[in-house]
Amino acid sequence: MMPAQLKTWLAFGSGIGIEISGPRDSESLHATAVRVRPTGARVIGKLEIENFAHQPAGVWGTEFSNFARRAGMRHVGATVILPRHEVIVRQLLLPGVSAKDLDSAIGFQLDGLHPYPEDDVTASWSRLGSSDTVLIAITRRAVIDRYATLFAEAGIKIACFTCSAAVVYSALRLFDAAPAPQILAADVALSHIEVYGESPTRPLFSASFDSNANAALERAAALARSELRIDQENAADPISFEVLLRAAPALPYAAALASACPRLGLAVNLLPQSQRQASSRALLIPSVVAGVIVLSLAVALAAFPGYENRKYIRSLEAEIAKVQPLAKRAEAIDRRSEATRKKVQQLDDFRRRAKSDMDVLQEMTRVLPPSTWLNLLEVNRSQIYLAGETDQAAPLLKTIDASPLFEASEFAMPPIRTTAGEVFRIRTNREAGK
Repeated sequence: MMPAQLKTWLAFGSGIGIEISGPRDSESLHATAVRVRPTGARVIGKLEIENFAHQPAGVWGTEFSNFARRAGMRHVGATVILPRHEVIVRQLLLPGVSAKDLDSAIGFQLDGLHPYPEDDVTASWSRLGSSDTVLIAITRRAVIDRYATLFAEAGIKIACFTCSAAVVYSALRLFDAAPAPQILAADVALSHIEVYGESPTRPLFSASFDSNANAALERAAALARSELRIDQENAADPISFEVLLRAAPALPYAAALASACPRLGLAVNLLPQSQRQASSRALLIPSVVAGVIVLSLAVALAAFPGYENRKYIRSLEAEIAKVQPLAKRAEAIDRRSEATRKKVQQLDDFRRRAKSDMDVLQEMTRVLPPSTWLNLLEVNRSQIYLAGETDQAAPLLKTIDASPLFEASEFAMPPIRTTAGEVFRIRTNREAGK
Protein backbone atom coordinates (compact mmCIF):
# COMPACT_ATOMS: atom_id res chain seq x y z
CA MET A 1 0.00 0.00 0.00
CA MET A 2 1.46 3.38 -1.04
CA PRO A 3 1.87 5.87 1.85
CA ALA A 4 -0.81 8.55 1.76
CA GLN A 5 1.61 11.49 1.78
CA LEU A 6 3.70 10.01 -1.05
CA LYS A 7 0.53 9.25 -3.00
CA THR A 8 -0.53 12.89 -2.76
CA TRP A 9 2.84 14.15 -3.97
CA LEU A 10 2.63 11.83 -6.98
CA ALA A 11 -0.78 13.21 -8.00
CA PHE A 12 0.27 14.79 -11.29
CA GLY A 13 -1.53 14.49 -14.60
CA SER A 14 -4.35 15.51 -16.89
CA GLY A 15 -7.36 13.34 -17.59
CA ILE A 16 -10.77 13.12 -19.21
CA GLY A 17 -13.63 11.21 -17.59
CA ILE A 18 -16.77 10.10 -19.42
CA GLU A 19 -20.04 8.85 -17.94
CA ILE A 20 -22.60 7.05 -20.10
CA SER A 21 -26.03 7.51 -18.55
CA GLY A 22 -29.68 7.10 -19.38
CA PRO A 23 -31.69 4.30 -21.00
CA ARG A 24 -30.10 2.52 -23.93
CA ASP A 25 -32.40 4.06 -26.53
CA SER A 26 -31.39 7.61 -25.50
CA GLU A 27 -27.97 7.43 -23.84
CA SER A 28 -26.16 10.64 -22.96
CA LEU A 29 -22.44 11.26 -22.74
CA HIS A 30 -21.12 13.48 -19.93
CA ALA A 31 -17.42 14.37 -20.06
CA THR A 32 -15.17 16.32 -17.68
CA ALA A 33 -11.52 17.32 -18.17
CA VAL A 34 -9.35 17.93 -15.08
CA ARG A 35 -5.75 18.80 -14.35
CA VAL A 36 -4.40 17.24 -11.15
CA ARG A 37 -1.60 18.53 -8.94
CA PRO A 38 -0.65 17.66 -5.33
CA THR A 39 -2.53 20.79 -4.22
CA GLY A 40 -5.78 19.56 -5.77
CA ALA A 41 -7.70 19.05 -8.99
CA ARG A 42 -8.93 21.81 -11.31
CA VAL A 43 -11.78 21.28 -13.76
CA ILE A 44 -10.71 22.47 -17.24
CA GLY A 45 -13.94 21.86 -19.12
CA LYS A 46 -17.22 19.95 -19.32
CA LEU A 47 -19.21 18.50 -22.20
CA GLU A 48 -22.64 16.89 -22.55
CA ILE A 49 -23.86 15.11 -25.70
CA GLU A 50 -27.47 13.93 -25.64
CA ASN A 51 -28.47 10.70 -27.41
CA PHE A 52 -24.92 10.35 -28.77
CA ALA A 53 -25.25 6.71 -29.88
CA HIS A 54 -27.96 7.61 -32.41
CA GLN A 55 -26.00 10.47 -33.96
CA PRO A 56 -23.43 10.06 -36.74
CA ALA A 57 -20.12 9.15 -35.13
CA GLY A 58 -18.32 11.89 -37.04
CA VAL A 59 -20.62 14.57 -35.60
CA TRP A 60 -20.33 13.85 -31.89
CA GLY A 61 -16.73 12.63 -32.35
CA THR A 62 -15.78 16.04 -33.77
CA GLU A 63 -17.58 17.78 -30.91
CA PHE A 64 -15.64 15.70 -28.38
CA SER A 65 -12.35 16.26 -30.26
CA ASN A 66 -12.89 20.03 -30.13
CA PHE A 67 -13.62 19.76 -26.40
CA ALA A 68 -10.39 17.81 -25.80
CA ARG A 69 -8.40 20.24 -27.96
CA ARG A 70 -9.69 23.26 -26.01
CA ALA A 71 -8.68 21.53 -22.79
CA GLY A 72 -5.22 20.77 -24.23
CA MET A 73 -5.78 17.01 -23.83
CA ARG A 74 -6.07 15.60 -27.35
CA HIS A 75 -3.38 13.06 -26.44
CA VAL A 76 -5.22 11.80 -23.34
CA GLY A 77 -6.94 8.42 -23.28
CA ALA A 78 -10.29 8.86 -21.52
CA THR A 79 -11.68 6.76 -18.66
CA VAL A 80 -15.29 5.71 -19.35
CA ILE A 81 -17.84 4.73 -16.68
CA LEU A 82 -20.14 2.12 -18.20
CA PRO A 83 -23.88 2.38 -17.47
CA ARG A 84 -24.61 0.96 -14.02
CA HIS A 85 -27.22 -1.48 -15.34
CA GLU A 86 -24.60 -3.02 -17.66
CA VAL A 87 -22.10 -3.81 -14.87
CA ILE A 88 -22.36 -6.27 -11.99
CA VAL A 89 -20.34 -5.14 -8.97
CA ARG A 90 -19.36 -7.85 -6.49
CA GLN A 91 -17.09 -8.08 -3.46
CA LEU A 92 -15.13 -11.09 -2.29
CA LEU A 93 -13.57 -11.51 1.11
CA LEU A 94 -10.32 -13.41 0.60
CA PRO A 95 -8.40 -13.46 3.88
CA GLY A 96 -4.88 -14.79 3.71
CA VAL A 97 -4.69 -14.82 -0.10
CA SER A 98 -1.43 -13.34 -1.34
CA ALA A 99 -1.20 -10.99 -4.32
CA LYS A 100 0.34 -13.68 -6.56
CA ASP A 101 -2.54 -16.09 -5.81
CA LEU A 102 -5.31 -13.49 -6.09
CA ASP A 103 -6.12 -14.05 -9.78
CA SER A 104 -6.41 -17.81 -9.32
CA ALA A 105 -8.63 -17.45 -6.25
CA ILE A 106 -11.00 -15.05 -8.01
CA GLY A 107 -11.07 -17.09 -11.23
CA PHE A 108 -12.10 -20.14 -9.20
CA GLN A 109 -15.19 -18.32 -7.88
CA LEU A 110 -16.00 -16.06 -10.84
CA ASP A 111 -18.58 -18.35 -12.47
CA GLY A 112 -20.82 -18.07 -9.41
CA LEU A 113 -20.85 -14.26 -9.41
CA HIS A 114 -22.78 -13.62 -12.65
CA PRO A 115 -25.61 -15.11 -14.77
CA TYR A 116 -23.87 -14.75 -18.16
CA PRO A 117 -22.50 -17.51 -20.41
CA GLU A 118 -18.84 -18.21 -19.73
CA ASP A 119 -17.71 -17.13 -23.22
CA ASP A 120 -19.55 -13.78 -22.96
CA VAL A 121 -17.97 -12.42 -19.77
CA THR A 122 -15.38 -9.76 -19.13
CA ALA A 123 -14.23 -9.13 -15.56
CA SER A 124 -11.67 -6.99 -13.74
CA TRP A 125 -10.82 -6.69 -10.08
CA SER A 126 -8.66 -4.90 -7.54
CA ARG A 127 -8.00 -5.23 -3.82
CA LEU A 128 -9.52 -2.47 -1.68
CA GLY A 129 -6.48 -0.89 -0.09
CA SER A 130 -4.75 -3.22 2.33
CA SER A 131 -7.95 -5.06 3.29
CA ASP A 132 -8.89 -8.64 2.44
CA THR A 133 -11.81 -7.44 0.30
CA VAL A 134 -11.60 -7.47 -3.50
CA LEU A 135 -13.85 -5.36 -5.71
CA ILE A 136 -14.92 -7.19 -8.89
CA ALA A 137 -16.63 -5.61 -11.92
CA ILE A 138 -18.31 -7.95 -14.42
CA THR A 139 -20.02 -7.22 -17.72
CA ARG A 140 -20.82 -8.94 -21.00
CA ARG A 141 -18.24 -8.90 -23.77
CA ALA A 142 -20.93 -7.65 -26.15
CA VAL A 143 -21.28 -4.48 -24.05
CA ILE A 144 -17.52 -3.81 -24.26
CA ASP A 145 -17.51 -4.45 -28.01
CA ARG A 146 -20.47 -2.11 -28.58
CA TYR A 147 -19.04 0.88 -26.74
CA ALA A 148 -15.49 0.25 -28.00
CA THR A 149 -16.82 0.31 -31.56
CA LEU A 150 -18.81 3.51 -30.93
CA PHE A 151 -15.80 5.39 -29.56
CA ALA A 152 -13.46 3.99 -32.23
CA GLU A 153 -15.81 5.18 -35.00
CA ALA A 154 -15.89 8.62 -33.37
CA GLY A 155 -12.08 8.72 -33.18
CA ILE A 156 -11.98 9.02 -29.38
CA LYS A 157 -9.04 7.53 -27.46
CA ILE A 158 -10.18 5.26 -24.64
CA ALA A 159 -7.80 3.98 -21.98
CA CYS A 160 -10.27 2.39 -19.56
CA PHE A 161 -13.81 1.04 -19.20
CA THR A 162 -14.68 0.88 -15.51
CA CYS A 163 -17.55 1.13 -13.03
CA SER A 164 -18.72 4.00 -10.86
CA ALA A 165 -17.85 2.28 -7.57
CA ALA A 166 -14.16 1.98 -8.51
CA VAL A 167 -13.69 5.64 -9.50
CA VAL A 168 -15.67 6.99 -6.52
CA TYR A 169 -13.62 4.87 -4.09
CA SER A 170 -10.37 6.05 -5.72
CA ALA A 171 -11.41 9.71 -5.92
CA LEU A 172 -12.21 9.83 -2.19
CA ARG A 173 -8.65 8.72 -1.41
CA LEU A 174 -6.61 10.65 -3.96
CA PHE A 175 -6.11 13.67 -1.68
CA ASP A 176 -7.65 12.40 1.57
CA ALA A 177 -6.00 9.38 3.18
CA ALA A 178 -8.89 8.76 5.60
CA PRO A 179 -12.41 9.57 4.33
CA ALA A 180 -15.32 9.60 6.74
CA PRO A 181 -15.76 6.26 8.55
CA GLN A 182 -19.39 6.06 7.36
CA ILE A 183 -20.49 7.15 3.87
CA LEU A 184 -23.89 6.80 2.28
CA ALA A 185 -24.55 8.55 -1.02
CA ALA A 186 -27.19 8.15 -3.71
CA ASP A 187 -27.50 9.24 -7.32
CA VAL A 188 -31.12 9.44 -8.49
CA ALA A 189 -31.58 9.08 -12.27
CA LEU A 190 -34.68 8.67 -14.42
CA SER A 191 -34.38 4.91 -14.70
CA HIS A 192 -32.51 3.89 -11.56
CA ILE A 193 -31.07 4.87 -8.20
CA GLU A 194 -27.40 4.14 -7.58
CA VAL A 195 -26.25 3.87 -3.97
CA TYR A 196 -22.65 3.99 -2.77
CA GLY A 197 -21.53 3.46 0.80
CA GLU A 198 -18.63 2.67 3.12
CA SER A 199 -18.51 1.64 6.75
CA PRO A 200 -16.08 0.06 9.23
CA THR A 201 -17.74 -3.33 8.70
CA ARG A 202 -17.93 -3.14 4.91
CA PRO A 203 -15.21 -1.33 2.91
CA LEU A 204 -17.50 -0.65 -0.03
CA PHE A 205 -21.13 -1.07 -1.01
CA SER A 206 -22.55 -0.36 -4.47
CA ALA A 207 -26.00 -1.22 -5.77
CA SER A 208 -28.56 -0.06 -8.32
CA PHE A 209 -32.32 0.07 -7.69
CA ASP A 210 -35.38 0.73 -9.82
CA SER A 211 -36.46 4.35 -9.39
CA ASN A 212 -39.97 3.93 -10.76
CA ALA A 213 -41.49 2.50 -7.62
CA ASN A 214 -42.87 4.74 -4.88
CA ALA A 215 -40.50 5.55 -2.03
CA ALA A 216 -37.70 3.83 -3.94
CA LEU A 217 -35.01 6.07 -2.46
CA GLU A 218 -36.12 5.32 1.12
CA ARG A 219 -36.07 1.56 0.51
CA ALA A 220 -32.71 1.76 -1.25
CA ALA A 221 -31.24 3.74 1.65
CA ALA A 222 -32.68 1.31 4.20
CA LEU A 223 -31.18 -1.67 2.37
CA ALA A 224 -27.82 0.09 2.07
CA ARG A 225 -27.78 0.92 5.81
CA SER A 226 -28.53 -2.73 6.56
CA GLU A 227 -25.67 -3.92 4.38
CA LEU A 228 -23.29 -1.33 5.88
CA ARG A 229 -24.43 -2.06 9.48
CA ILE A 230 -25.46 1.57 10.02
CA ASP A 231 -27.98 2.42 12.74
CA GLN A 232 -31.30 2.84 10.92
CA GLU A 233 -32.93 5.12 13.51
CA ASN A 234 -30.18 7.73 13.92
CA ALA A 235 -28.76 7.64 10.40
CA ALA A 236 -28.99 10.71 8.20
CA ASP A 237 -30.45 10.67 4.69
CA PRO A 238 -28.01 9.72 1.92
CA ILE A 239 -26.12 12.62 0.38
CA SER A 240 -25.76 13.13 -3.36
CA PHE A 241 -22.68 12.09 -5.29
CA GLU A 242 -22.06 15.78 -6.02
CA VAL A 243 -21.88 16.57 -2.30
CA LEU A 244 -19.73 13.52 -1.64
CA LEU A 245 -17.12 14.42 -4.28
CA ARG A 246 -17.64 18.20 -4.12
CA ALA A 247 -18.04 18.36 -7.90
CA ALA A 248 -20.82 18.36 -10.45
CA PRO A 249 -21.38 16.22 -12.39
CA ALA A 250 -19.72 13.91 -9.90
CA LEU A 251 -19.09 10.66 -11.76
CA PRO A 252 -17.37 12.18 -14.84
CA TYR A 253 -15.20 14.17 -12.40
CA ALA A 254 -14.23 10.99 -10.52
CA ALA A 255 -13.48 9.24 -13.82
CA ALA A 256 -11.30 12.18 -14.90
CA LEU A 257 -9.26 11.86 -11.70
CA ALA A 258 -8.77 8.16 -12.47
CA SER A 259 -7.71 9.07 -16.03
CA ALA A 260 -5.19 11.65 -14.79
CA CYS A 261 -3.66 9.38 -12.10
CA PRO A 262 -4.35 5.80 -13.23
CA ARG A 263 -1.72 4.27 -10.96
CA LEU A 264 -3.05 5.89 -7.78
CA GLY A 265 -6.50 4.30 -7.82
CA LEU A 266 -8.19 0.91 -8.17
CA ALA A 267 -6.98 -0.93 -11.27
CA VAL A 268 -10.46 -1.99 -12.43
CA ASN A 269 -10.36 -1.87 -16.24
CA LEU A 270 -12.79 -3.92 -18.34
CA LEU A 271 -11.30 -2.83 -21.66
CA PRO A 272 -9.03 -5.51 -23.18
CA GLN A 273 -5.34 -4.67 -22.98
CA SER A 274 -4.95 -4.64 -26.77
CA GLN A 275 -7.58 -1.89 -27.14
CA ARG A 276 -6.32 0.49 -24.45
CA GLN A 277 -4.90 3.79 -25.67
CA ALA A 278 -2.67 5.20 -22.96
CA SER A 279 -1.88 8.88 -22.61
CA SER A 280 1.47 10.29 -23.65
CA ARG A 281 4.31 9.03 -21.51
CA ALA A 282 5.68 12.54 -21.33
CA LEU A 283 2.96 13.29 -18.80
CA LEU A 284 4.56 10.80 -16.43
CA ILE A 285 7.81 12.76 -16.27
CA PRO A 286 6.69 15.07 -13.43
CA SER A 287 5.39 12.09 -11.46
CA VAL A 288 8.58 10.11 -12.02
CA VAL A 289 10.79 13.07 -11.09
CA ALA A 290 8.74 13.80 -7.99
CA GLY A 291 8.76 10.12 -7.04
CA VAL A 292 12.54 9.88 -7.43
CA ILE A 293 13.05 12.99 -5.31
CA VAL A 294 10.72 11.79 -2.56
CA LEU A 295 12.24 8.31 -2.52
CA SER A 296 15.75 9.74 -2.44
CA LEU A 297 14.86 11.93 0.54
CA ALA A 298 13.18 9.01 2.29
CA VAL A 299 16.25 6.81 1.82
CA ALA A 300 18.57 9.59 2.96
CA LEU A 301 16.57 10.24 6.13
CA ALA A 302 15.77 6.63 6.98
CA ALA A 303 17.65 4.79 9.70
CA PHE A 304 18.94 2.09 7.39
CA PRO A 305 22.42 0.78 8.38
CA GLY A 306 24.76 2.64 6.06
CA TYR A 307 27.72 0.41 6.75
CA GLU A 308 25.98 -2.69 5.39
CA ASN A 309 25.01 -0.79 2.26
CA ARG A 310 28.59 0.32 1.60
CA LYS A 311 29.92 -3.17 2.29
CA TYR A 312 27.46 -4.69 -0.16
CA ILE A 313 28.34 -2.12 -2.83
CA ARG A 314 32.06 -2.81 -2.41
CA SER A 315 31.56 -6.57 -2.76
CA LEU A 316 29.38 -6.00 -5.82
CA GLU A 317 32.02 -3.78 -7.42
CA ALA A 318 34.67 -6.41 -6.69
CA GLU A 319 32.64 -9.07 -8.48
CA ILE A 320 32.12 -6.74 -11.42
CA ALA A 321 35.86 -6.07 -11.57
CA LYS A 322 36.51 -9.83 -11.75
CA VAL A 323 34.15 -10.34 -14.64
CA GLN A 324 35.01 -7.15 -16.54
CA PRO A 325 38.30 -8.41 -18.13
CA LEU A 326 36.49 -11.47 -19.49
CA ALA A 327 33.75 -9.26 -20.87
CA LYS A 328 36.29 -6.97 -22.56
CA ARG A 329 38.15 -9.97 -23.97
CA ALA A 330 34.92 -11.40 -25.41
CA GLU A 331 34.10 -8.01 -26.91
CA ALA A 332 37.57 -7.80 -28.51
CA ILE A 333 37.17 -11.30 -29.94
CA ASP A 334 33.80 -10.32 -31.38
CA ARG A 335 35.36 -7.27 -33.04
CA ARG A 336 38.20 -9.31 -34.53
CA SER A 337 35.79 -11.95 -35.75
CA GLU A 338 33.68 -9.31 -37.46
CA ALA A 339 36.75 -7.73 -39.09
CA THR A 340 37.94 -11.16 -40.33
CA ARG A 341 34.48 -11.92 -41.68
CA LYS A 342 34.49 -8.65 -43.64
CA LYS A 343 37.94 -9.39 -45.08
CA VAL A 344 36.89 -12.87 -46.17
CA GLN A 345 33.80 -11.37 -47.75
CA GLN A 346 35.94 -8.86 -49.64
CA LEU A 347 38.25 -11.61 -50.90
CA ASP A 348 35.29 -13.68 -52.04
CA ASP A 349 33.82 -10.68 -53.83
CA PHE A 350 37.15 -9.93 -55.50
CA ARG A 351 37.54 -13.54 -56.63
CA ARG A 352 34.07 -13.60 -58.11
CA ARG A 353 34.65 -10.22 -59.74
CA ALA A 354 37.92 -11.34 -61.42
CA LYS A 355 36.27 -14.47 -62.81
CA SER A 356 33.34 -12.44 -64.07
CA ASP A 357 35.65 -10.00 -65.83
CA MET A 358 37.57 -12.83 -67.47
CA ASP A 359 34.27 -14.29 -68.64
CA VAL A 360 33.48 -10.94 -70.26
CA LEU A 361 36.84 -10.92 -72.06
CA GLN A 362 36.41 -14.48 -73.24
CA GLU A 363 32.85 -13.85 -74.45
CA MET A 364 33.84 -10.70 -76.30
CA THR A 365 36.65 -12.63 -78.04
CA ARG A 366 34.13 -15.28 -79.04
CA VAL A 367 31.38 -13.05 -80.44
CA LEU A 368 33.48 -10.51 -82.35
CA PRO A 369 34.16 -11.54 -85.99
CA PRO A 370 37.80 -12.33 -86.96
CA SER A 371 38.01 -9.20 -89.09
CA THR A 372 37.55 -7.05 -85.98
CA TRP A 373 40.40 -5.88 -83.83
CA LEU A 374 40.27 -3.77 -80.66
CA ASN A 375 42.51 -1.03 -79.38
CA LEU A 376 40.38 -0.39 -76.24
CA LEU A 377 38.39 -2.67 -73.89
CA GLU A 378 37.26 -1.04 -70.65
CA VAL A 379 35.26 -3.16 -68.18
CA ASN A 380 33.44 -1.95 -65.03
CA ARG A 381 30.72 -3.45 -62.90
CA SER A 382 27.79 -2.39 -65.07
CA GLN A 383 29.12 -1.43 -68.53
CA ILE A 384 31.78 -2.26 -71.12
CA TYR A 385 33.42 0.19 -73.53
CA LEU A 386 35.19 -1.19 -76.58
CA ALA A 387 36.80 0.60 -79.52
CA GLY A 388 38.56 -0.66 -82.61
CA GLU A 389 38.24 -1.23 -86.34
CA THR A 390 36.20 -3.69 -88.42
CA ASP A 391 34.88 -4.16 -91.93
CA GLN A 392 31.31 -3.12 -91.02
CA ALA A 393 30.48 -1.67 -87.55
CA ALA A 394 26.65 -1.69 -87.69
CA PRO A 395 26.20 -5.51 -87.35
CA LEU A 396 28.36 -5.53 -84.21
CA LEU A 397 25.51 -4.20 -82.01
CA LYS A 398 23.27 -7.16 -82.85
CA THR A 399 26.17 -9.59 -82.56
CA ILE A 400 27.08 -8.35 -79.07
CA ASP A 401 23.46 -8.26 -77.81
CA ALA A 402 23.03 -11.87 -78.93
CA SER A 403 25.37 -12.88 -76.12
CA PRO A 404 23.73 -13.70 -72.75
CA LEU A 405 26.28 -11.48 -71.01
CA PHE A 406 25.47 -8.20 -72.78
CA GLU A 407 22.45 -6.06 -73.54
CA ALA A 408 21.39 -2.63 -74.81
CA SER A 409 24.52 -2.11 -76.96
CA GLU A 410 24.90 1.25 -78.66
CA PHE A 411 27.52 3.36 -80.42
CA ALA A 412 29.23 5.82 -78.15
CA MET A 413 30.07 7.75 -81.32
CA PRO A 414 29.08 7.28 -84.99
CA PRO A 415 31.32 4.83 -86.92
CA ILE A 416 34.01 6.51 -89.04
CA ARG A 417 34.85 5.08 -92.46
CA THR A 418 38.56 4.60 -93.22
CA THR A 419 40.46 3.09 -96.12
CA ALA A 420 40.74 -0.21 -94.22
CA GLY A 421 37.14 -0.34 -92.89
CA GLU A 422 35.21 1.44 -90.14
CA VAL A 423 36.45 2.74 -86.78
CA PHE A 424 33.88 2.24 -83.99
CA ARG A 425 33.34 2.95 -80.29
CA ILE A 426 30.60 0.87 -78.61
CA ARG A 427 29.05 0.99 -75.14
CA THR A 428 27.16 -2.10 -73.88
CA ASN A 429 25.59 -3.03 -70.53
CA ARG A 430 26.41 -6.13 -68.58
CA GLU A 431 23.27 -8.12 -67.81
CA ALA A 432 22.33 -8.26 -64.11
CA GLY A 433 24.10 -11.02 -62.24
CA LYS A 434 26.62 -11.63 -65.10
